[in-house]
Amino acid sequence: MTPFVAEIVGTFLLMLMGCGVNANVSLQKTFGNGSGWIVITTGWAFAVYTGVVVAGPYSGAHLNPAVSIGLAVAGEFPWESVIGYVIAQFIGAMLGAFVVWFINKDHFDATVDGDTKRAVFCNAPAIPNTLRNISTEIIGTFVLVFAVLYFTDAVLSSDNTIIGLGSLGALPVAIIVWGIGLSLGGTTGYAINPARDMGPRIVHALVPIKNKGSNGWGYSWIPVVGPILGAVLAAVIAMALQ
Repeated sequence: MTPFVAEIVGTFLLMLMGCGVNANVSLQKTFGNGSGWIVITTGWAFAVYTGVVVAGPYSGAHLNPAVSIGLAVAGEFPWESVIGYVIAQFIGAMLGAFVVWFINKDHFDATVDGDTKRAVFCNAPAIPNTLRNISTEIIGTFVLVFAVLYFTDAVLSSDNTIIGLGSLGALPVAIIVWGIGLSLGGTTGYAINPARDMGPRIVHALVPIKNKGSNGWGYSWIPVVGPILGAVLAAVIAMALQ
């Protein structure tokens, strides 16, 4: 599996399970309908874990344009690879969102409110306030990328025994995303990932959904610009603290 394919597959799994938990909690007549914020944040954390476990050995499992850009700013990732990773991440995000729509089509039809349907795919602020909304995305992504920059890899001991967690090494990033959702996610839905929001938002605009309502394009720039700014800020501060 090439890094490009790994980013597609990893981001696909992230969005399949992430948008999937949104659908399970939000759409009418699912068994998980109304189960709440803890289920959503936990589902997204496990979604991150799944994507990272699969893609990690092949691409480093960025699964997020903000992470790729932040690592490049910090000198931890080559700039010439960023565009390819971002394209792969958007492909994976859109494929994942499309499958979620397909398997939940009956539940989209059973749900009346257009905003609820859109929320399966992408984010919207609980209270619209441009400054605070973008600040939330900046801060949430800052926490993610800043922490990622301090991750350590498994190492070899003197007798060539690997010291590390293997696949469980993907767990820390899942826990961080879980914590961001629990602590900071209630105001904007914590996109903290441009592909996570914009990719599914495009799918929402393209697929046939009864009474889908607005696509929320007026807000759509915030989950793109905010995470990128947060990632760059995290990289700059991390380098300054070295």
